[in-house]
Amino acid sequence: MNGVIVIDKPQGFTSFDVIAVTRKLTGQRKTGHTGTLDPNATGVLPVLLGSATKAQDLIVNHDKEYLAEFRLGLTTDTLDIWGQVKCESGRRALQKDIEAMLPCFRGEIEQIPPMFSAVQKNGQRLYDLARKGIEVEREPRRVTVYSLELCSFDEDSQCGTLSVKCSKGTYIRTIIDDIGAALGTGAVMTALRRTSACGYTLDDCVTLDELKELCDSGKINDKLRPVESLFSDYGALSVSEAQAKRFKNGGALDILRTALRDKKTPDGTTLRIKTREGEFLGLGIVSGELIKIKKLFATA
Repeated sequence: MNGVIVIDKPQGFTSFDVIAVTRKLTGQRKTGHTGTLDPNATGVLPVLLGSATKAQDLIVNHDKEYLAEFRLGLTTDTLDIWGQVKCESGRRALQKDIEAMLPCFRGEIEQIPPMFSAVQKNGQRLYDLARKGIEVEREPRRVTVYSLELCSFDEDSQCGTLSVKCSKGTYIRTIIDDIGAALGTGAVMTALRRTSACGYTLDDCVTLDELKELCDSGKINDKLRPVESLFSDYGALSVSEAQAKRFKNGGALDILRTALRDKKTPDGTTLRIKTREGEFLGLGIVSGELIKIKKLFATA
């Protein structure tokens, strides 16, 4: 079984828990995922099966979208509602105050990773240090927030929801904590739902219960996404039968013998290489007048 099953990860499950359940239900030993979700987060988690696991090192930079709920007037050690309370400020804000602050957190920004995170410092995970009560200095990281919108805010409860589209490595709870600090109220994340990742959305998802039903009924292929769907952002190039055989055997292709011969394709361009019948062979990368193999996915 080769492809992608997009799971709507439930709250309380780690990403590895989801992998374990999927492996058991599908009987597929080779499994992986495309980006960890915290146990308390829910939403889009693409699970890779079979040959799709070869893609793990190729899709780490995909952008993601989230709906994040928050509450003002509170700070915790984990920057979310599940941590130990550090301060209850009692200060309040208006909706217009929050909206006026959001432009400061759009575009390319710097973030300091939270102590309760999987970032490593001198070979140790920050969350391991944090659980021992140790706080260390962290270097800021540059991330990109493509959009940040206030979907709702209740001025009585001081609770609201943000919509965020961002680059890999962005900590949503850090954005919320930073907004709270800028407002002078403090803020914590109270829920997080990933709505898009790797080009997949919630509409593509199945729950773990639905996955069990699909496996039991032999209909899992109805929801199995092709490996190629992971690379839909790349252009496709169809090749002849002889070229397909050469590519599958590890040989580079002469770009002048393909449909790109009359086009100026920059070096470094990644392409989906396919047979004329539509079979996805793998990824090629342009280098001068050659298309070299970036990753093979053909299974036969």
